[in-house]
Amino acid sequence: MPITAPGSMFERAYKEGFAVGAFNVNNMEIIQGIISAAEEEQSPLILQVSAGARRYAGQNYILKLVEAALEGTDLPICLHLDHGQNFQICKEVIDGGFTSVMIDGSHLPFEENIELTRQVVDYAHERSVWVEAELGQLAGVEDDVSAEKSIYTDPEEAKEFVERSGCDSLAVAIGTSHGAYKFAGEPKIDLERLEKISSLLPGFPLVLHGASSVLTEYVEMANQHGGKIEGARGVPEEMLLRAAGSGVCKINIDTDIRLAMTATIRKFFQENPSEFDPRKYLKPARESVAHMVRHKIRHVLGSSHKIA
Repeated sequence: MPITAPGSMFERAYKEGFAVGAFNVNNMEIIQGIISAAEEEQSPLILQVSAGARRYAGQNYILKLVEAALEGTDLPICLHLDHGQNFQICKEVIDGGFTSVMIDGSHLPFEENIELTRQVVDYAHERSVWVEAELGQLAGVEDDVSAEKSIYTDPEEAKEFVERSGCDSLAVAIGTSHGAYKFAGEPKIDLERLEKISSLLPGFPLVLHGASSVLTEYVEMANQHGGKIEGARGVPEEMLLRAAGSGVCKINIDTDIRLAMTATIRKFFQENPSEFDPRKYLKPARESVAHMVRHKIRHVLGSSHKIA
């Protein structure tokens, strides 16, 4: 099955009140784990590639891994660029075969963000590629993206931005953040703001970045086997479920993948200090990724059995 654009996925997600998981990929084991979980759950899927992943694995390697995965599945799968910093990067991945790109002009003044997004939209739409943009900023650090504090998305500005930029979906800032340390105090996201944005953009797909729930089982596993990930807290899963019912059609998940893999590998080496075969520790790490993704699909995204 060819790589698909996310439009039809989001149309159904919006109507039925679920979200499609957008999982960051960096290597073969991560892709295999995600695909196997989505196969079992019969869920639509977005595989997304950050600037850091492009540097680490190389765009061509990731494309070939995704092509290999597609040969063995009938799942609808979108290949998405996460946090494209400029027009050139978006152009390169579009020309390379990606079906969706995010242009991140959230650090720019409002008018400049619209101008940059419009430039990407014009190029992408001529090639039937989906464009996600961002308005507002998330705190935290992920690969090349960092900000000290959040700037929440203004609902009225969001409406104007979508109308003038022509983007196909919009990432909004409502209190989530990048990384494993999302909340110092009580976890809270601004669902009222989200509902306001959604009411001004009826039928329009919204996106949540920084939405890993930072599963305690993996934090505890890592810390029990030599890790020092103290105080890590994610977005409560019930909040993400509510967001999926308020116009959020795409939820990004990266930190949870990293935690699942790292915790499992730490545990393996502490229990098997004489082992040095990468296949021995990457296999259980891959299985942990699959376990985590199945949990997300069933209990956070609500996208199980959502393939027509």
